[in-house]
Amino acid sequence: MRLPERQLAVLEAASATDERTVAEIAAETDLKPETVAGAAFDLADEGLVAVGSTTDETLDLTDEGRSYVEAGLPETRLYRAGLGAGADAEPASMGAVIGEAELDGPEVDIALANFARKGFGSVDGGELSVDPGADPDADPEATALAALADAGGEGEGLDVDALDVDEAVIDRLDSRGLVSVGESVTRTVRLTDDGVDALMTGVEATETVGALTPELLASGEWRDAEFAEYNVEAEAETARGGRKHVLRRTADRVKDVLVGMGFQEMEGPHADADFWINDCLFMPQDHPARTHWDRFALDVDPMESIPDELMARVEAAHRDGWGVDGDGYHSPWSADFAREVALRGHTTSLSMRYLSGVAGAELEPPQRYFSVEKVYRNDTLDPTHLLEFFQIEGWVMAEDLSVRDLMGTFEEFYRQFGITDIRFKPHYNPYTEPSFELFGEHPETGEEIEIGNSGVFREEVTGPLGVDCDVMAWGLALERLAMLTTGAEDIRDLHGTLADIDFLRNAEVSY
Repeated sequence: MRLPERQLAVLEAASATDERTVAEIAAETDLKPETVAGAAFDLADEGLVAVGSTTDETLDLTDEGRSYVEAGLPETRLYRAGLGAGADAEPASMGAVIGEAELDGPEVDIALANFARKGFGSVDGGELSVDPGADPDADPEATALAALADAGGEGEGLDVDALDVDEAVIDRLDSRGLVSVGESVTRTVRLTDDGVDALMTGVEATETVGALTPELLASGEWRDAEFAEYNVEAEAETARGGRKHVLRRTADRVKDVLVGMGFQEMEGPHADADFWINDCLFMPQDHPARTHWDRFALDVDPMESIPDELMARVEAAHRDGWGVDGDGYHSPWSADFAREVALRGHTTSLSMRYLSGVAGAELEPPQRYFSVEKVYRNDTLDPTHLLEFFQIEGWVMAEDLSVRDLMGTFEEFYRQFGITDIRFKPHYNPYTEPSFELFGEHPETGEEIEIGNSGVFREEVTGPLGVDCDVMAWGLALERLAMLTTGAEDIRDLHGTLADIDFLRNAEVSY
C-alpha cells in the first residue's frame, strides 16, 4: 500500500488500543493540527483509522470581565465606598458614594442593579445604605472571575468541568457579558483492524502533488507524479459574500421602471415644515393625524424660508376654500404651526415643493416626477407596519386626466414586477378626489394587502400652488411591493431589528 507522507505519519502515530488526540499526534509528528485532522479523515475514508470527537463547554473571560478582576465588580466597589462613607451607620448620599467608588458611565447602572440583588444594602430616595454584615469577598461571581483569571483565561477556552464553578454563577456571568460560553471539540484517532493489518504488511510513503504547476509541465515530471485526491463531496463552510439588500434591489428596480416610463426623480429634506407636509395638502391643522400621536415633531427652529405669498394662498384655501364653489374648514389656522418642523410622514411633501416651483422643477405640462425615499410615522408595529419605511411617490401633470389614466399607470408599473392582479377600492383623502387604494395578493398567504393610496389632487391643493391643470398622484409602499415579489410574510423580515438574516441572504426577487 502506498500513502502520502502525512497520512503515513498519522497512521504510524495512531494506536490500536488507545484513542490519541489530534494535538498529541501533531506534537509527535511535527505536523500542524489541521494537517493531522485532514489526514485522519482521509485515512478514515479508507477504513484505516476511526475518528472520534468529544465536545466540552468552555469559558473565556471577556474584556469587561477581565477589567473587573483587576478593579473589582462595580457593586463591590460601591459597597466598599459606602462603608468608607459610613453608610453602614447612617444613609449616605448616593451621588457622593458613586463618586468615591469612581464609577462612571454604564458602571453606575450595573452597580445599582446588582447592589441590592446581592444583599449589599439598599438605595432609597437618593440615599444609600450598606449592610455591615455583607461579605463581598465571598461573592461567588467575583470568586468565579478570579478563578478563571488564575486558570489562565486569556482566550484559551477553559474547560468548564475542570473549574469548580456553579452553573448558575456561570449563567449569571454570561448574562452580564463578563464571560463568553463556547464549545471545544476534541478529535481523537484510533487504528482499526485494517489499519493494523496495513502497517504489518508494510506501507510505502509517496510524495503527492497538490496542483499541476508550470514547472511540472515544463520538466515533464508530471508524468511520474502522484496527485492528491480531492473529495469533491466533502462538506465545506459556506462562504458568504456581500450582496445588495433586497429592499435596495427593489428600490433600484422601481427607479429603473419609472425612468423608463418617462419620470424624473425628486429629492428633498426628511425633516420639513408642516406647511409642506400637510398644509399644502389641504389637511386641516386640527386633523388627528397632525397630533403627536401620528407625528414626529422636532425641537428645532421653525422654517422661515416659505414664500409669504404661497403661505397666504394656502391659508386662504384652508379658511375659505378655493374657487367659486370652494368652502374651507372654518377652523383655526396658524402660520407658526405651519412653520414647525417634523419628520415627513409621506414624501408628498416633495411633490408640494416641486409643484409649487420652489424646487425648481419644469412645470409646463405634461410632467412626470417620482421619488423613492424614507418616511416616518408613529404607527403600531405589526406584519405590515413600521415606524419608518420607504414610499414610492409619484405624480403626473397633464390636461384632462382621468381615473382611467391613473389605473392604467399602475397596471403598467406593477406589470413590470410580474404583478397583474392589482385591485382598486374607492377611498377618501382630504387632498384627492376621486381617490382609491390599491391591493395586491400575497403570493404565499393569498391574503390581500394594501400596497398604496392614490387619487387626483383637489383644486384646493393645486390652486394655491399655481397649477391650473390636472395632477394625479400616488404613494406606494416599497416594503409591501417587496413582500409581493419575495414572498416575505412580515415586513419586519425585510429591515429593522428583527430582520431575518437568512431570508435576506437567500431571498430572490421574482420580477
